[in-house]
Amino acid sequence: MSAADAIRAFLSATERFSMSLIAFFGGIETGLIYALVALGVLISFRILDFPDLTADGSFPLGAVVFAVCVMAGVNPWLACVFAALAGALAGMVTAWLHVSFKILPLLASILVMVALYSVNLRITGGTPNLPLIGAPSVFSPFVAPDFSNQFWIQPLIIAGFVVLAKVLLDWFFNTKTGLAMRATGVNARMAKAQGVATSKMILLGMAISNALIALGGALFAQTTGSADLASGIGTIVIGLAAVIIGENLLGSKRILWITLSAILGALVYRLLIAFALGNDFLQGVGVRPTDLNLITGVLVVIALRLPAIKRSLKRKQSS
Repeated sequence: MSAADAIRAFLSATERFSMSLIAFFGGIETGLIYALVALGVLISFRILDFPDLTADGSFPLGAVVFAVCVMAGVNPWLACVFAALAGALAGMVTAWLHVSFKILPLLASILVMVALYSVNLRITGGTPNLPLIGAPSVFSPFVAPDFSNQFWIQPLIIAGFVVLAKVLLDWFFNTKTGLAMRATGVNARMAKAQGVATSKMILLGMAISNALIALGGALFAQTTGSADLASGIGTIVIGLAAVIIGENLLGSKRILWITLSAILGALVYRLLIAFALGNDFLQGVGVRPTDLNLITGVLVVIALRLPAIKRSLKRKQSS
């Protein structure tokens, strides 16, 4: 091989590595966004034992509220706060329907999820997609003019949101109110008998849960450059997948490790998705980006089966 051919081969390999590195950071970026979703789902499904499908509506709610606020000249950081507050309100409505009208949690969340589609359309003025290209974001002050550092600076900033959320949740769930909320999820009747205002705990927990999910939606809109109502489809499945994968990776009863497992699960989930969609062999057998929901379903099934597989292996080793 000539020197020119060797140089071309080296440049080609370098380019492929660069692209794979960018794809890796892209997976980390999306994984960190869904880590906020996973923390929200963790609160509703695991802490409160409240099956909540509001996430599919509160995720795009956060995106459209952020978009409308930024277009109106609101500071992007403040717009993220408004997005989180909108999500908190959606979660409280779901909890209120259950607490006040005794509607089953799953049905109450479905009602709010369906209603939020119309609410989101109202907020956007009837359009299902609001472009944010050129609009200010929380990343704008830190991204270079030529966008050369965008692939790593955005995941770093999102990681700051995730770390802050985790630290605050770890602190909160070790306070008196947080312990009361955890007791409500474990046994609501017993908690109520001990003087815990279980209805208020459910309202507060659902508000925090959907605030985190809506914040994730706001950050997702900023990374994709648009607030799309379709972005919420499958949000709850992704959140559950992250929580289940995380629990299998870091099984623990301590809240410090429980929240960490949700974050880790979201990162592993997105990296597995990125690998499945970018793997040459899988592409060769017909795997396409349109198969994302199918891949998600397969990963969730595998994650759900892991505990049984582990127990079976332990029994075989002990025998």
